[in-house]
Amino acid sequence: MTLPATRRTVLLATGGAAAALTAACAKYGDNGSSSSDKSSNTAAGRELARTADIPVGGGKIFADEKVVVTQPTKDDFKAFSAICTHQGCTVSSVADGTIHCPCHGSEFRVADGSVARGPASSPLPAEKITVARGSISLA
Repeated sequence: MTLPATRRTVLLATGGAAAALTAACAKYGDNGSSSSDKSSNTAAGRELARTADIPVGGGKIFADEKVVVTQPTKDDFKAFSAICTHQGCTVSSVADGTIHCPCHGSEFRVADGSVARGPASSPLPAEKITVARGSISLA
């Protein structure tokens, strides 16, 4: 048997939803990102690696920063998100000119993050880095 909704029931139900919404809003700052999110901005300016640590034609994954840094050709450094665009797994290796995702086999080109092999259909988003005096840092 279903009872008709009373004013008190409706107010209690919507009050709970409002409290949940308020709690969710409090967690997020003005830019819409969670204050507990780890993002590239957290490590901005901090050295990720020395240029000598990144092999030509390959790269290195920085899991804590969720970034992969590559060197497609000598002295040309690129950075991309280390999160696969297929289903959000963290990429696991860089070899033979591609960045590899262990979950479903997607591969991305070290030169531009574009898809070399699916199932991913979108490229890895570029990240900003600075390269100076043999040091690579997030911008």
